Amino acid sequence: MFSHDIYGFWREEFSRIARDYPDVKTDFNFVDAITMWFVKNPEWFDVLVAPNMFGDIITDLGAMIQGGLGLAPGGNINPEGTSMFEPIHGSAPKYKGQNKVNPIATIWAGAMLLEHLGEKEAATTIVKAIEENLMNGRVRTYDLGGRSTTSDVGDEIARLVKTM
Repeated sequence: MFSHDIYGFWREEFSRIARDYPDVKTDFNFVDAITMWFVKNPEWFDVLVAPNMFGDIITDLGAMIQGGLGLAPGGNINPEGTSMFEPIHGSAPKYKGQNKVNPIATIWAGAMLLEHLGEKEAATTIVKAIEENLMNGRVRTYDLGGRSTTSDVGDEIARLVKTM
């Protein structure tokens, strides 16, 4: 009963606010349908607005579709105040101290923060270094079929940033 009430309220508030932006096309889907359409037709989605729990489920699915949680940065954007940037996977505590997880999502989230702060050139340089690292494929963590450590990938992206 409670979850229905809170999500019904959330949807009502979204619809109320959306009326103030008539030029923005909106659509509604339940979370089970969204996950299906994300797999079948991901190109249908540009921006997705969801309550936290459903957003967490949907972003994890989206991350896996694009190559894994290690490649997915996230941002909770507040245009009027403090925003937060982090990898979709959060802190990944089960891998603590193993130096094996892919740091790209974390680095990319940092680039998103820089862009949000108005440092577009720095953000673009970091994203280009990430892209080059992924395209050349020499320094990769296990999730991308490689044997490099977290530190190796971070060092490689730092090296690429310095050369740009």
